[in-house]
Amino acid sequence: MTASSTFGLSHEARNLHWLLTNLVEEVPGLLSVAVVSSDGLLLLSSDPGRNAQARQDEGRPSGPRGSAADLATIVSGIGSLAIGAAKLMDGGTVKQTMVAMEEGGLFVMSISDGSLLGVHGAPDCDMSVVAYHMALFVGRAGHVLTPELRSELRQSLEATTMETAK
Repeated sequence: MTASSTFGLSHEARNLHWLLTNLVEEVPGLLSVAVVSSDGLLLLSSDPGRNAQARQDEGRPSGPRGSAADLATIVSGIGSLAIGAAKLMDGGTVKQTMVAMEEGGLFVMSISDGSLLGVHGAPDCDMSVVAYHMALFVGRAGHVLTPELRSELRQSLEATTMETAK
């Protein structure tokens, strides 16, 4: 995320961008990160394409094939499945979900009002460190992620996508 991508945004939106950037920069092994609304729309992303060349130079994979929208779709689907499973099992609220894969991990954590934080991590990432920093992000972002802010983030993301497509 660049300063230009946050120009014109509210203080709360700039703060969420900063929190996401901080998460990506402070936690080793993160490949991509997405904040997804309860209806599965991407609200905020680490922009995995921005760092793809650097990861290739290090010999590391770059995130899910495609775009941040792909990660948002995966996170939304896994979140929905976990919520459905919790209801069937009378398990209460889903706090976090982790999928361990041979070549990485996927972490999904509830933020608020059905919004989700999704992280795709490299195979060598420390799962406990990732979960800890995700919980910090959720604790800091959950109370400010209002319907108005979600709408602002979505509009900002759409505008950025349209500019990139030109």
